[in-house]
Amino acid sequence: MNSFLTHLSACTGDLYKKITNNHKLWLVLFLPFLLFACNKKNTDSREYSDAFEPVFDQTSHFFDFNQPLRGINYLDSAFKRINEPNINDEFRFYGFHYVYSQKVKHDNKQAFLYADSMLITAQKSVTRHEYAANFAEANYAKGDAYFYFNQFNDAYQCYFQGYLVGKNYLNHVSLADYTYRMGMIMYMQAHYKLAVNYFKESYRQAMLGKDDFSTFYRKQELLNNIGISFKHNNEIDSALTYFDKTLKYINDNDLKFKARSNMLEIARAVNYDNKAEALIVKGQYPFANELLKKSISINLKKGADNHDAELAEINLAQIFLITHKNDSLINLLNNLRIQLDSVKNEDAETDWNKLMGSYYLQKNDLAKALHYIQNYHSLKDSTIKGLISLKESNVKQELSNFEKQYQIENLSNNNKLQRFYLNTAIICALMLVVIIFLIWRNWNNSKLDVVTEKMLNEEIVQQKINLEKALIELKNSSREKDRILRTVAHDLRNPLGGIASLTNIMAEETEDSDLKYQLKMIKDTSIDTLELINEILEATNNTSTELHKQLVDINSLLNNSVELLRFKAAEKHQRILLDGLDSHEQLYINREMIWRVISNLISNAIKFSPVGESIRVKSIHKDNHIQISINDHGIGIPAEVKDKVFNMFTDAKRPGTIGEKSFGLGLSICKQIIEKHNGKIWFESDPKKGTTFYIKLSKPKKTELLLLNPKPELTTQSVDK
Repeated sequence: MNSFLTHLSACTGDLYKKITNNHKLWLVLFLPFLLFACNKKNTDSREYSDAFEPVFDQTSHFFDFNQPLRGINYLDSAFKRINEPNINDEFRFYGFHYVYSQKVKHDNKQAFLYADSMLITAQKSVTRHEYAANFAEANYAKGDAYFYFNQFNDAYQCYFQGYLVGKNYLNHVSLADYTYRMGMIMYMQAHYKLAVNYFKESYRQAMLGKDDFSTFYRKQELLNNIGISFKHNNEIDSALTYFDKTLKYINDNDLKFKARSNMLEIARAVNYDNKAEALIVKGQYPFANELLKKSISINLKKGADNHDAELAEINLAQIFLITHKNDSLINLLNNLRIQLDSVKNEDAETDWNKLMGSYYLQKNDLAKALHYIQNYHSLKDSTIKGLISLKESNVKQELSNFEKQYQIENLSNNNKLQRFYLNTAIICALMLVVIIFLIWRNWNNSKLDVVTEKMLNEEIVQQKINLEKALIELKNSSREKDRILRTVAHDLRNPLGGIASLTNIMAEETEDSDLKYQLKMIKDTSIDTLELINEILEATNNTSTELHKQLVDINSLLNNSVELLRFKAAEKHQRILLDGLDSHEQLYINREMIWRVISNLISNAIKFSPVGESIRVKSIHKDNHIQISINDHGIGIPAEVKDKVFNMFTDAKRPGTIGEKSFGLGLSICKQIIEKHNGKIWFESDPKKGTTFYIKLSKPKKTELLLLNPKPELTTQSVDK
């Protein structure tokens, strides 16, 4: 009995493993859908509407961090609020639902319906690039859906349609996706050498794409899959070479994609598992053991590839079985049983039963061994039946038939096109005769038209002269208006200041509470009016003041602004927290103007934050810029006034949290100053979380620093002497 069970397992195990051990490859058929959110602005040519872009980014964020259900619920809710979504908005909406139905819910029927919706929407695409990207992606999605229904001929036809679009529109992403699928099919049909060729071609095509995370992840998968194909073709040394290439490629890009470190770790874990399988074949069990332990420790974490962790544990159990470590084997299998009960994995379930049968064979417990091996063969047979039709399908013949059919349709279309050209040529000849007649007739009338045109040109020239004079007068009037405004505002400052001082003295000296209250109102009104006059003067001066720049240490400037405003914040029991740069950094700016901008933004944060809150001022390096942010936890800016806050005399002004006045000029002045410095100012606000204002200013180039601050060079010369 023992001999019979061992023989049966040995005869079928290798074949089963070759057919079913493709989970790491098959997952990547969905890579275009799972990774399209990584860097949308760099990965495709689609234009999403302004309303959909934040929805896209937030939904992608949920998918990236393994919260697909939350992402889909948010997408459905937010998409309903978009009044006029464009074609690409609708396409990506169905794309998200396709991925969720196929990869999360495993509802193939629902996924098929969403793939159909993607295809219908793709056919409405307007531009050439949109059509190529959308139509190819939709066909691949529908082809993958057909694959799950074992309708391989329909799947091949969809893949071929996607390939034609990629070929005709030189879309390298679509071509790489098609070639990848052909490699997958060759692999699943056990044509491993052909699979290697397809994967290498897909890698070459991916090299022509953009250097983003999606392309990087596809390329490391391709290198890994080449290694897997070599392994199944018993070319173990070649397989190990490609597994090492994969790991090196991932490590070389570690810093570049630091934000995606969790996905890089998962990719490493899968590579460790695959390399360990090759080392097991070579009998290098200790090294394989270490790799599998590293793979398991990574992929057993929440949000990682738990399925791959279970398969890595199966491989580790194989080593324990081969090296007769029965205690370690049964402990590992018992732990794995607990995992399989919560994370279903058909491949691991099948191998688990096989290993349990082998364990009890070694223990000479034939009844239990028979039970587990029967379970193993039952699970294995159901999987093999699902792949028999695929292995029997002749993909090359099908693709050849599609190519011939496409050529026949092209020839038919060419004949129709030739007939159309002939009819068009006849019509054009008749139209040419008519045109010649019209030209002759119009030539006789053209002489009168020339005279009329000359008169009209003279009138236009005169009107242009008058408009230029009017424009000059308008500019002079504007300058005069600014001069009068500055004069009036300046003359009002002294009396208003005097009124504020006198009323303050009178309020302190009088004991009449009613009179004291009235005097306080006069003083507060005078101070508010004086503040308004100062802002008007500042606004008019900023438009005409010449910009005098100097090298300014940004840390010193921020520290000075914060220290001067700490007392004002203390009046509301608030704290100002400063996070400066780690090193000294000089900017070529007008110190007074930028100080005014930062102080104004901090003052606003104080004004609109509740009593006792904290305000954070932070500066960071950002490429060739310095980015300064002022963050509060205040009342925020309502969505309906966000587009108006930078306007001069805006109606978006609101009182502070304890009634402080606002005149609506401060942010307009800030914007003028920052734009004079060729910088950028913007904000992000949420009424529930507060507001963050951002300032971006360019760093001076090294050549500019040498011209502006030649001291280092002088010091060097003096040392040389």
